[in-house]
Amino acid sequence: KQWYQRRVAITAGMIGIKKVTGGSITDSQLVKGVAFKKTFSYAGFEMQPKTYDKPGILCLNIELELKSERDNAECRIDNVEEYQKIVDAEWSILYDKLDKMVQSGAKIILSKLPIGDVATQYFADRDVFCAGRVTQEDLNRTVKACGGTILTTVNDIKPCDMGQCDNFEEVQIGNERFNMFKGCPKAKTCTLILRGGAEQFIDETERSLHDAIMIVRRALKNDAVVAGGGAIEMELSKELRNYAKTIHGKEQILITAYAKALEVIPRQLCDNAGFDATTILNKLRQKHAQGQKWMGMDISSEDIADNFEACVWEPSIVKRNALTAACEACCTILSIDETIKNPNSNYKPPKPMPGM
Repeated sequence: KQWYQRRVAITAGMIGIKKVTGGSITDSQLVKGVAFKKTFSYAGFEMQPKTYDKPGILCLNIELELKSERDNAECRIDNVEEYQKIVDAEWSILYDKLDKMVQSGAKIILSKLPIGDVATQYFADRDVFCAGRVTQEDLNRTVKACGGTILTTVNDIKPCDMGQCDNFEEVQIGNERFNMFKGCPKAKTCTLILRGGAEQFIDETERSLHDAIMIVRRALKNDAVVAGGGAIEMELSKELRNYAKTIHGKEQILITAYAKALEVIPRQLCDNAGFDATTILNKLRQKHAQGQKWMGMDISSEDIADNFEACVWEPSIVKRNALTAACEACCTILSIDETIKNPNSNYKPPKPMPGM
């Protein structure tokens, strides 16, 4: 009951994974907060501070730059003064937005849309950090972790509309620069920055991490677990072999074959780790026959061990789903009586040699 009260669901969207080519896998790091790559910036960005303590964070969906009018836009004026009024109005609208943002007390301004060179220099002169073209995913994670809302207008900005974190800094990682928000109060979030010499290697690491995260997430939602490392498969194989001996019909062959198929999992684990699969499986059969049902392979000692005591666990629902899917796939294949292959229409059989 106490474990249920402490249990916290893992939201996959709050775990960010960023990839930086170069370095070693040991250079990968875990950021306890939100981190994303530095976005495109204009001149003046280097003058902005790169470190803040407990800053106010303003997230926007507003474009802060002067845009050229459409090709078919038309504005009729009588004199040069009216044209100058139009130009001044555009600048005044932009500066009015910038003034309201600075007056709100925010020290970090993030926007999904571009932030132009004028706005960048304006913020730099007032010691405010800004980043435009932030992806929607990173912006949503920042809002969920730091608080606040994504605003579409700068009129009437309230303190509750801004987020906050304990520390913000921009750091260099490899050839990339990252903006990091640490100590986010609203939600527990983290970012994994993966390093590696080749992009394919980093992609494989990401897939492995994703599988591990999903397994932990499933284990938190379903508290029933079994020992991993081939322990549960060997125990099921033993039970099925014993049960098959009590059946006198042809079903005995089917059940025995199923029991043999279950041993493929620990055998494959041994092959992947470079162990002698025959020796490991013989030891496991002996231990399971003696009633030690949680014995499985131990990669650290290149032997077998009680994986339940070693905390090598797997959610039981994952095992049930795997067995169900395997049985359904097998039944589908067995239900196929005959296969028909369409020969290549362009294939021409070779002509016999003369005289044959």
